[in-house]
Amino acid sequence: MDLTAWSWVFLVGYIGMMLAFGILGQRKVANADDFATARNAYGPLFLAFAFAATTASGATFVGFPGIGYNAGMSAIWSVVLYPVGVYLGVLICLRLVSNSGHEFGSRSIPEYLGARYQSDLIRILVSLFSLSLFFYLAGQLVSGIVMFEIMLGVPPAVALGVTALVLLIYVVLGGAHADILTDGVQGFIMVAVGVLVAGMFFTGYGIDGGFFGMLSKLEEQDLNLTKILNPDDVLYHSWWSVVAILLAHIPLGLLPHIGNKLWALKEPKQRMSFIKMAFAFGMILGMLGLGGIMARVILGEGINGNQALALLFIELFPTWMAALLGVGILAAVMSTADGLVVSSSQIVANDLYRLSYLPRFRKGLSEEEIEKRVLNMSRIATVVIMVLCTALAWSMLDMNVTIIVWIGTGCMMAAFAGPLVLGAVWRGVTKAGAFAGLLSGGIVFIITFNAMIDPEWFSPGALRYAAEWLVIESPNPWSCAAMGELVSVAVTVVVSKLTQPLPEEHMARLFAEAEST
Repeated sequence: MDLTAWSWVFLVGYIGMMLAFGILGQRKVANADDFATARNAYGPLFLAFAFAATTASGATFVGFPGIGYNAGMSAIWSVVLYPVGVYLGVLICLRLVSNSGHEFGSRSIPEYLGARYQSDLIRILVSLFSLSLFFYLAGQLVSGIVMFEIMLGVPPAVALGVTALVLLIYVVLGGAHADILTDGVQGFIMVAVGVLVAGMFFTGYGIDGGFFGMLSKLEEQDLNLTKILNPDDVLYHSWWSVVAILLAHIPLGLLPHIGNKLWALKEPKQRMSFIKMAFAFGMILGMLGLGGIMARVILGEGINGNQALALLFIELFPTWMAALLGVGILAAVMSTADGLVVSSSQIVANDLYRLSYLPRFRKGLSEEEIEKRVLNMSRIATVVIMVLCTALAWSMLDMNVTIIVWIGTGCMMAAFAGPLVLGAVWRGVTKAGAFAGLLSGGIVFIITFNAMIDPEWFSPGALRYAAEWLVIESPNPWSCAAMGELVSVAVTVVVSKLTQPLPEEHMARLFAEAEST
């Protein structure tokens, strides 16, 4: 059989498995909280696979190798610093957010922050910022299009429709349970592919001269492809760019579709076992970017970077194996997309509908009726979100997947650095400080990423030089996110020092359990 036939065989099996998990997840959903969090339902090993799968995403399998294909060896900085940053954020989330999230019964990160700062306004603002996850989800759908086009030979419109439909069915059925069940299995597949790619890279598989032969061939194409910093690539052209990778990814471990996974862990005493396994799997998955560097050597210049890893598999392996590995990449796409769909639906159903709309406009409803309505709204929101993100993905087909993802997440992480990251480790953050940090971080990202400061506004000197530097950095979303995060933290500290602290009784309840663990 040819590549297309093998791909259809594996795809049908894969879709059948995902739908079966959706039905299994549906049987576990007794109420809206089950749909949103699958609270206390899974052990550390299975959840670690699910967690690693969610943090990896289609950007890791599609966009990340594309960046390695374009930048060369300097992309190794991301291979290492991306998972380190994410899991620093996870440790922060694990220490406080998961404890107090259980304590307050939070179903989402916006709800947690609303309870943390005793502010409906902050919860609503965080919810609105979190809607930028639609770009993240659109990036996963574009990844799915790339894989279906290459492996199945179907037109982009059909590829997008199939990706969105399969995702929609099993998430609407099982919510967070379907998300975690499918991610656990997909995470295992993805880690296996990550081990394979790392082995291929460090042995120089399929390249004359092995690893050192690969370096020689990169140098023949472009000397900058072998350098620690690549002056031709805005993502890795300076040491600030390297530092920005680490800083930008720390809040990623606390984003809604990732942080809420911690509430599904069965026992608090299992947390360190979970985090060690999740970190190990995350480091392995980070190595998938190395496949893009190999693709640059074996396939040469001129291909779409988003297709680098898939085309590398087709070039090096038997047809059936390339098709199987292609389904592994599709698993990466689905594993993050489903978590994004669940968390995004909770922003609408929980944070905006249950906590904002119902108390004001539907007073007097019983708790049972509220739960029923929220569960229905969760499923309706899931359908609407998928339709909107499918349209968004169609409009961004030609962009690198990682850049699409960071258009949304960069703004969120810049905004969340003060109220969420700093607020998780310092009890001194006030309501006003959180509000100021949230707005300042998001605004800085928007200004820098869109290059809204024109150097021509300034006379020659330090200010003009700074403005020119900002223009140079504007295409780098990691750099823009890191700048926004630093501003968010600084503004949060200053305003918190100058404004009224939260009640001591509330802070003691918030931090007591975390300080005892």
